[in-house]
Amino acid sequence: QVQLVESGGGLVQPGGSVRLSCAASGFTFSNYWMTWVRQTPGKGLEWISTINFGGDTTYSRASVKGRFTISRDNVKNILYLQMNSLESEDTAVYYCNKNPAYNTWGQGTQVTVSS
Repeated sequence: QVQLVESGGGLVQPGGSVRLSCAASGFTFSNYWMTWVRQTPGKGLEWISTINFGGDTTYSRASVKGRFTISRDNVKNILYLQMNSLESEDTAVYYCNKNPAYNTWGQGTQVTVSS
């Protein structure tokens, strides 16, 4: 029933920007904290950022602070990740999920940062 559909990724040059979207359905979106994680072959699964129910509280890993911004639209049931000043190290498949248990996963969206 839970569906998470990530989109917005693609090939981006270093220093560029992209906004990822996560369309959520099958649950009461506004009742859940939401999280972005990313997957790379070398580093595995890595937590990126988390946002609370209403969007007024966020947490991010140090390596993306000042560059990535998590946000949510509780009317449209969409989670966003605005990514600026992208680096090659940001290349990964990005996934969204709802807290606390990541029982259902979307297909992810590939972000490739390369010149």
